[in-house]
Amino acid sequence: MLNSQQNKFRRNFLSPFKQKFYYLKSLPIALFCGIKLLALDEHLSVTTVPFRWLNKNPFNSIYFAVLSMAAELSTAAPALLALNKVDADIAFIIIDLKAEFTKKAQSRITFTCNDYGKFNEALASLKQPGDTITVTAETVAKDADNNEVAVFYFTWSFKIRQGSLNTFS
Repeated sequence: MLNSQQNKFRRNFLSPFKQKFYYLKSLPIALFCGIKLLALDEHLSVTTVPFRWLNKNPFNSIYFAVLSMAAELSTAAPALLALNKVDADIAFIIIDLKAEFTKKAQSRITFTCNDYGKFNEALASLKQPGDTITVTAETVAKDADNNEVAVFYFTWSFKIRQGSLNTFS
């Protein structure tokens, strides 16, 4: 169950206006590419990216970097949601990325990640400054016809910064 801090974060991130403002401020290319976070809770995270002129490659499909950006957001959102449960200064970064492409992305692509529980569990295991843990999150990309287009695996590393308190709700 999400606490009040997590619910506030979730509401803010899902607000279309606040999402666009965040992209404009921190991730402008996501705004230009049309990436959107559609759903976020303790069960799933869903992002989408349209097929349009700006996003396409010479092979008439969505450029893999645009797909990777939307895929990353679908795993970053549950990581951020889980971090909002922790009262500690935690650094996090992607340390590995793997992708399997199975079909051309030639329509709106939707990414679904169901790994909030992995993030929540991993962060709860961090106890002392300097502790680190990694989580590999999977997100599945499907086209407008619900056909699988790709599967992405992002490995996130989390570390409690020195001098940080760590209390979990």
